[in-house]
Amino acid sequence: MQIDGQATALNSHVLVLNKLWMAIRVVDARRAFTMLFKDLAEVIRVDDGSYTAYDFENWADASDAAHRDYAGFAANEYEWVRTVRMQIAVPKVIRLLGYEKLPRQGVKLNRRNIFARDRNRCQYCGKHFNTSELSLDHVLPRSQNGQSTWTNLVCCCVRCNARKGGRTPLQAHMKLITTPRQPRRNPVLGLRLGADKYASWKQFLDQAYWSVELK
Repeated sequence: MQIDGQATALNSHVLVLNKLWMAIRVVDARRAFTMLFKDLAEVIRVDDGSYTAYDFENWADASDAAHRDYAGFAANEYEWVRTVRMQIAVPKVIRLLGYEKLPRQGVKLNRRNIFARDRNRCQYCGKHFNTSELSLDHVLPRSQNGQSTWTNLVCCCVRCNARKGGRTPLQAHMKLITTPRQPRRNPVLGLRLGADKYASWKQFLDQAYWSVELK
């Protein structure tokens, strides 16, 4: 399969389920199409709570029909890439045909995930900021043996960080808006669930023990 350089569509995110219908990771469309083309996975289309499974050939045929307004799903709900012969919709969910395991790794502790967990909101003043205007604050300062952990790091604007300095919130007469906790799934994924584009993912991600990591 030869695909034109449609970077936006090919970088779209696709949720991957294992054989038992449990979410295990998110991949880009390039990787998803590779697994489909090699018959390692099938497309799962979610429509009003019902599931329809497609192998690669059937998905390509359904995509072509939808793109030509013949039948099938709503073409405007998908990103599209062009092959030599046709247009094909980027699936939103695929299911592996021979993999039952769940990933063991937890959510990585990094700046991006903390900003996503706190939704770019300063945990002291409550205002939202661009990432470039935010920093990380140790609730219990490192000067007082505070560690870099999920429960001790929060998103903080520059002004509040300077005001707090090397003190605890109590010592600085400041109050945390929310208690920092370790998320049970990737917080960046939680942000995507708020978009209509990824609404079909939600029913596969509601159970707390599914820790999905973006790859």
